[in-house]
Amino acid sequence: MRMTQHTDYALRMLIYLATRSGDACTVSDVADAYGLSRNHLLKVALNLKNMGLVETTRGRTGGIALACPPERINLGRLVRRMEDDFALVECLKTDGGHCVITPACRLKDVVREALDAYLAVFDKYSLADLTANIDILARLLDIRPGKDNVITSAD
Repeated sequence: MRMTQHTDYALRMLIYLATRSGDACTVSDVADAYGLSRNHLLKVALNLKNMGLVETTRGRTGGIALACPPERINLGRLVRRMEDDFALVECLKTDGGHCVITPACRLKDVVREALDAYLAVFDKYSLADLTANIDILARLLDIRPGKDNVITSAD
């Protein structure tokens, strides 16, 4: 199983935002914290906004923030919506692919079962589970408590 970089970055962005305890930040803040491309993260933020997971505010004091509590962001749903292609083998493509043994092949069923198991693990977790160690994450991401950013432990 493989996850696209876009989904990886979406998960990282959501972790960063959850660690800020609801305070807005800029995409550049996220990019700097992880050492990632700001341009790529802008696309991720837009996608998360369109999914209703992130709120954006334009302007000089604008930024991005979680649109709902971390407990309500299920990782399985997120991964399914972010990934655009779960066709791990040719016969799982929407057009059925062109493999000559497709009518008799049992590989498709095995791969589909493996994919279901992969996604079932993500289904068991929310963003809150990923940020239960918020104090450590805040230190690693260089998020400091201040007047605009109060860190509270999820424990």
